[in-house]
Amino acid sequence: MNKNLYRTILFALLLTGLPGIFSCTKYLDKAPESEIAPSEAFESFKNFQGFTEELYNCIPMFCGAGYHNNWNFGDDEYWEPTETRMFAYNVEYGDFWAWNTSLWSPFKTGGSPNSNDRFTKGRLWGLSWYGIRKANVGIENLDKLTNATDEEKDLIAGQLYFFRGWFHFMLMQYWGGLPYIDHVIPSDEVFRLPRLSYQETAEMVAKDFQKAADLLPIDWDNTAVGKLTLGNNNLRINKIMALAYLGKNLLWAGSPLMNEESTGKDSYNTDYCVRAADAFAEALSLIESTHRYALAGFDNYSELFYTRNQGGKIPGLKEAIFMENLSGSNDRFRWNQVNDYRPMVINASGIKVYPAANYVDFYGMANGLPITDPESGYDPEHPWKNRDPRFYHDIIFDGVKCALNAQNNLKEDEQYASLYSGGKYRTANGAKAVLTGYMNSKFTSKLMNDWDGYKDGNVMVLSFMRLADVYLMYAEATAVGYGSPDAKAEGYGLSAIDAVNIIRDRAGVGQVADKFLGNTDSFMSEVQRERAVELAFEGHRFVDLRRWKLLLQRPYTLKTAIQFDRAGDVPSSELYKNPEEGHVLNLRETILHERNYGVKHYWFPFLQSDVNLYKEFKQNPGW
Repeated sequence: MNKNLYRTILFALLLTGLPGIFSCTKYLDKAPESEIAPSEAFESFKNFQGFTEELYNCIPMFCGAGYHNNWNFGDDEYWEPTETRMFAYNVEYGDFWAWNTSLWSPFKTGGSPNSNDRFTKGRLWGLSWYGIRKANVGIENLDKLTNATDEEKDLIAGQLYFFRGWFHFMLMQYWGGLPYIDHVIPSDEVFRLPRLSYQETAEMVAKDFQKAADLLPIDWDNTAVGKLTLGNNNLRINKIMALAYLGKNLLWAGSPLMNEESTGKDSYNTDYCVRAADAFAEALSLIESTHRYALAGFDNYSELFYTRNQGGKIPGLKEAIFMENLSGSNDRFRWNQVNDYRPMVINASGIKVYPAANYVDFYGMANGLPITDPESGYDPEHPWKNRDPRFYHDIIFDGVKCALNAQNNLKEDEQYASLYSGGKYRTANGAKAVLTGYMNSKFTSKLMNDWDGYKDGNVMVLSFMRLADVYLMYAEATAVGYGSPDAKAEGYGLSAIDAVNIIRDRAGVGQVADKFLGNTDSFMSEVQRERAVELAFEGHRFVDLRRWKLLLQRPYTLKTAIQFDRAGDVPSSELYKNPEEGHVLNLRETILHERNYGVKHYWFPFLQSDVNLYKEFKQNPGW
């Protein structure tokens, strides 16, 4: 590892600012009673919890770190082609080395988890190693927690073990197997821990998640300690979080990419999938019996992703299980990023990013069938008709009203999305035009004028894990691990099919059709499509494509646009009342960009200065 990483692992605790843990031989004169013993930070629950709290501040922030939408690296979004500042641009062109100068990199000079700098908050690499070091310091001082009840001791230990596993897991998703740091590394120790395989690292993570699950409560509100902060414990690490991440860690370890890295076989490892299914089943059983978490109703679906003019309310409702860092949530979306989703015609700033047309094709029909299915009823002359309700929620298409006729006296083709070939949204402002033919409304109101105050009052926070995701991961793990779409994990009442249908039922979409239930492979095609739709633009797609080993395969390498003409047989006044009825001609897709990836792009590279330090720390293949 390079010197910056080595210092992060060995000396990160110096940044915490906790008094008394380290001392200097020379210091200003002070009263003898002001000297604090090194053990005092760990003696009582209150002190130890104060130490542990900083781990929550190490959770990275993705949606505000770069001031712009910059967390979707799969086939889901298309950035304005001349914008080169964002890491998403580097990923698009295969320059994965650029992580080191992006929101994934180490701390910038002077940064720490306590900084309010959103660039520091986003840095997955530096924050994770810092958090691992801090968790290990806490674990090695658990014996000093003497002034505490058994419940308090379990709460402290459970959080520490969870975070040690979680930070390793977050890194593994992108870099693969790691040295597993499970102790405080002394400053005089020669650091030569080898990289483990992905599955070897995952086993270490699994032990920590399982230990956390054994120690933690389902709900802090129901503990003696939690009564002191009643109503403010929602984001505290709990048993369900630990079990759900245990399942995710095991499913990832059993996925084709990770299995190949570990065993050379590029297929699912069913043993890992069975273990993952059982962990998810335990988590879901607890959720359903205690109602600690719950799927939101579709009428409140927007509040899973953002709130507006609700006094700074954090989105997510009871469906959000684990969220990104909340720092600056009241204002971080106001600046720049909220401008990214609409063209310059109605919004005079922003780096523009729009859904790729080929990705929007994953949104099927209301009857549950994909638009490519000949029995779906999809009509290319009425492409917006009878679609999955999530299509209408997440996607702005031709004719949808997305601006008010207010101060600027907008014309019709400015108030209403003019997304046909030659329309104003498609042609004005060059590279910032809506080149794909679609706009995103998952994280914003559809009405987004530049003058009606929409910038203020928006709170957008990503859920790293929400309940719908857990149901879909359970469906995948169970179908693959137990060998059938109608299989159930041991001791749990829902089959893999049931789990997918729960998510579709919420949205009012037809259930998985019988034609996809004959074998696991055909069912998995619908599971993959369901993940693409339900979790669209939430930062999951890039990891999913990689772990399924689809990243290099067409059509997943493509970013396309739709082209079409309005038929002209429906007056615009009628079209704008019911845009889903729009009649189009000559509908076709054109390629905007095709990624030129190789096998090496399945993993991020380690810095060469890291891997040159000692031979046991190996570079990822191809880099």
